[in-house]
Amino acid sequence: MSRIVSAQRMATLVGDFPRSPAYLGLAESLRVLIGDGRVGLGVRLPSERELTGVLDVSRTTVTRAYEVLRESGYAEARRGSGTFTTVPGGQRRAHDRALLPGLGGEDVIDLNCAAHSAPPGLVEAYQRATEELPAYLSGPGYFPLGVPALQARIAAAYDARGLPTVPEQVMVTAGALAAASVVARAFTAPGDRVVVESPTYPNSTQAVRHAGARLVPATVDPDGWDLDALGATLRQSNPRLAYLIPDFQNPTGHLMSDAQREALAAALARTRTIAVADEAHQALALRPGLAAAMPRPLASYADHAITIGSASKSYWGGLRLGWVRAPLAEMDRLIHARIGMDLGAPVFEQLVLADLMDRADEVLPVHRARLLAGRDALVAAVREHLPTWRFRVPDGGLALWCELPDALGTATTVEAERRGVVVAPGPVFAVEGGLDRHVRIPWTASPEDLTEAVRRLASAWDHVSSDAARPSTRRAAGRVMVA
Repeated sequence: MSRIVSAQRMATLVGDFPRSPAYLGLAESLRVLIGDGRVGLGVRLPSERELTGVLDVSRTTVTRAYEVLRESGYAEARRGSGTFTTVPGGQRRAHDRALLPGLGGEDVIDLNCAAHSAPPGLVEAYQRATEELPAYLSGPGYFPLGVPALQARIAAAYDARGLPTVPEQVMVTAGALAAASVVARAFTAPGDRVVVESPTYPNSTQAVRHAGARLVPATVDPDGWDLDALGATLRQSNPRLAYLIPDFQNPTGHLMSDAQREALAAALARTRTIAVADEAHQALALRPGLAAAMPRPLASYADHAITIGSASKSYWGGLRLGWVRAPLAEMDRLIHARIGMDLGAPVFEQLVLADLMDRADEVLPVHRARLLAGRDALVAAVREHLPTWRFRVPDGGLALWCELPDALGTATTVEAERRGVVVAPGPVFAVEGGLDRHVRIPWTASPEDLTEAVRRLASAWDHVSSDAARPSTRRAAGRVMVA
């Protein structure tokens, strides 16, 4: 069933819009409302007759305003049904493309996926794993919890971070998304509520949705988490799980302090909510000295918390390995949920990851240095070529979360793609629409490519934010002048 916004509600939202000329002022106000998410996507707008009455304008004003919206990509007419909100390029462009790598091309700089190329030393790790593989060939090759050697190394890594863990508390999966799916299957039933941050990583929320859970958004502000608001959301929604990214939150890059983790754990305990901490970016501290002084895992404060880890961001996406760390009492539940999906991750890649983790002190600093160079190049380029875009420089992670002066994120990314650079607009990361004032730019390409990508983004921004970028408005204005 389509959602509908009433004429009275729309009149309240547009308020005292500019009226010189009125139809352009109304169209611009509606575009901002759609871009900011105050009017969601796929919502049926009031009929022209209804809106004419509550706004005290002529029918022609509303007709022309809707026409401008349609021609600029923020609305579409459906025969016999009315006018519905959308975004330039269509809803699939705003919400689905970031789940997939870009199509690529010789001159395309694809920053849609925040993932780096393989770090130095990976070939040698594969070679050493080849020598280890024969010892496993006499068995069936199924390890629902993971190859014991890798389980032991993951457990040891948690021990070193202040979270006592035995190998039996670790389940290795085919990537962090598979881990999220297993957890959602194990701990939620259709209709259960799950609190998720907004903005957040869209692939993870998709995994939770597939389990039938209902998402309850908790806003992550530009300055970080509002724990009072998050606590209120937990009390009011009575969720089964809270899916959180405390370490270099994706896409904002925020890092939750130890004090915040302790306070959050107390709020979770009061509402008996199980925390699921996504640590995919935990190893990517870029500020000097921070890697050795990271906050303790959220699970060290919340006894029943479940932790998800990933090799994709800290080592290489091609390994396709992740894991779940959970209380021993919950492992049977996780196994039963997992075997309905698969019987284990590939043995060979697990041996490669075990080797890399043995050499983490050699591999990760080189990886972080590459990311730091990319981050600094990206920050410098945005400051130079997009000086009106606002952002904070994260201490780690993989991306810059930029706030635009106007709700043109989707339009800018569509135009940027025409110029050969692919990035994700803010609505991709929104749980319930909105965030079209934002764009996420990963710093995972080379400094040279990042600088060129920002130049192209700046060209796209100049185009869509200028009057010349709005041919529909110009054409409509021309008709008024002629008339």
